[in-house]
Parts: sequence; structure tokens; C-alpha cells
Amino acid sequence: MSYMFYNCSKLTSLNLSNFNINYIKDMSYMFYKCFKLTNLNLSNFNTNNIQDMSNMFNNCSLLTSLIFSNFYTKC
Repeated sequence: MSYMFYNCSKLTSLNLSNFNINYIKDMSYMFYKCFKLTNLNLSNFNTNNIQDMSNMFNNCSLLTSLIFSNFYTKC
């Protein structure tokens, strides 16, 4: 899923709550340069296997609503 929505500069809202990402390892730069993205629902993302989330929301300057209630990150 790395770079999946990269540079989707006209995207304003996205609901990915039903995405199954159980086997995904890389989400880096997933929303990079989504300048107009304001709402994002990632509430059912199971991030247990994710190894890289670097710059995932970089340059999402208008993002005001981010729902990620089940997000799990390893330190």
C-alpha cells in the first residue's frame, strides 16, 4: 500500500474502514501530498504487521478529522 494514494491532490475524503490490511507490511507515503484530504477513517485498520508507516500523512495539511481507533503501532 506504499504510495497508494500518493499525490491524489483533489481527494478530500476517504473511508477505508473496511479495508483488510492484515498482510500489508508497508504503508509509507500512502497519503503523501494529498493536500485537500480533510477526512480519513482508518478505524478498522489492523496495523499489527505494518513495518513502515514513514511519511504516511506527510503534506496532508488540511487533514482535520482522522479516525484510527484500532491503530496499533510498535515502538
